[in-house]
Amino acid sequence: MTGPGRAPTRAAVIELRDERTVVNEAYNFLDEKRLLLAAEIIRQIDNYEKVIASIKKLNAEAKKALEKAIHRHGLDGIGVYPPADIEGVEFYFTQVNFMGVSLMTTQLDLPDSAQNVACEAVNPSSEAVACRRLFSELLKDTAILAGISGNLHRLRVEYRITERRSKALENVILPQIERDLKDMSDLLEEMDIEDLIRARSRVAKL
Repeated sequence: MTGPGRAPTRAAVIELRDERTVVNEAYNFLDEKRLLLAAEIIRQIDNYEKVIASIKKLNAEAKKALEKAIHRHGLDGIGVYPPADIEGVEFYFTQVNFMGVSLMTTQLDLPDSAQNVACEAVNPSSEAVACRRLFSELLKDTAILAGISGNLHRLRVEYRITERRSKALENVILPQIERDLKDMSDLLEEMDIEDLIRARSRVAKL
């Protein structure tokens, strides 16, 4: 690392130049990583918005289906209508590493809500079946949304860390190295001039 205690020598200048090269490479890597993270965040946001749009659409449809089912069976009748059998529900996820960030794809595998029920309805209706199916679809979409939300959170954290490190190299470390290089080069130049003047003085006295 640079610092005011480093002796102004040719070897120190070479060492500083090598250090500048390494820091520049680190900065370029972090800058590229920041761009890739930003692109992935945009992609995840696009997926998030698509799922949200699907949820809003399903929510409106499920609300209408619930109103129809209540109109058909009454609130008490819907309250005791056989629910879907959730014994076979499975939550799946796949995970990949992206620039040090774990990205997950999540999904909920629900059995066919029209076929897998806890028991047979005393007074079955297509309205109740449609209502149950739509709320099942809503549940599937929320499972997908959970994975995307987690991805966005982890990407945001990593982006901020990367940006902070990149700016530290760009605005603090690299300028300090440049200042140290300039100061050291100026001192060495002054020393060379002094040595030259002393050498000429000795030659003149001979």
